[in-house]
Amino acid sequence: MLKAIIVDDEDKAIKSLSWELSNFNDEVEILSTFTNPHRALEFIDNNKIDCLFLDIEMPTMDGFQFIEKLPKKDFAIVITTAYNEYAIKALKQEAIDYLLKPVDTDDLEQSLKKITKFAKRVSDVDTNEKFEKILFSFNQRLEEKKIVINADGRLLFLKAEEILCVESDGNYSSIHTVDGKKIVVTKKLKEVNSILPGKQFFRIHNSYIINLDKVKEYYKTDGYVILEKNHKIPVSRQKKSEFLDKF
Repeated sequence: MLKAIIVDDEDKAIKSLSWELSNFNDEVEILSTFTNPHRALEFIDNNKIDCLFLDIEMPTMDGFQFIEKLPKKDFAIVITTAYNEYAIKALKQEAIDYLLKPVDTDDLEQSLKKITKFAKRVSDVDTNEKFEKILFSFNQRLEEKKIVINADGRLLFLKAEEILCVESDGNYSSIHTVDGKKIVVTKKLKEVNSILPGKQFFRIHNSYIINLDKVKEYYKTDGYVILEKNHKIPVSRQKKSEFLDKF
């Protein structure tokens, strides 16, 4: 069930929207309502919600100022307003939808469908993050300190010595192994770096992480290293000194 709050400076508007939402009481639960936006912010900071129905025209703090002050935005925002001209600006402010007052039941039903989809995406992200934490914890306990990589719905258990280097490809990373394999993972290089043993791996360039044990040669003048299998990797100027300190 979706957990929602309503923020509006008019009690009449709150009662009207609450009544409309009562038609969907098997889908949404109103946790609280607020005419004071500051109290609403405090509530959001301390409670988990799926949806915020937010009025735009409020005297002490308008809806757009309210959005800017939100401590977190892991829930759907639906703007409620009597003025149609706010619609475009509302959507640009990270709101997933807007409702014109007085709220129409059919429009509200469509908004609830959007909210449900949004909540599902947030839930999937939370689940993935929890899963990654479990993997990391599991990785810490594995014998031989194997590195757990989540790739294409499968778990790969790699020993550190099997990894030659990791190369960035935008939102993806390619893990190059000593046996010539290339494993593509849907993680940025920064994320991959966080799960590799810091003593053995070093981010030598914005686009590369290397296994220090696989370094064969370093060309100071030209600024690159040669790894096993003759992989040539550039060394960032900012990383040269730190790289040499590793040896």
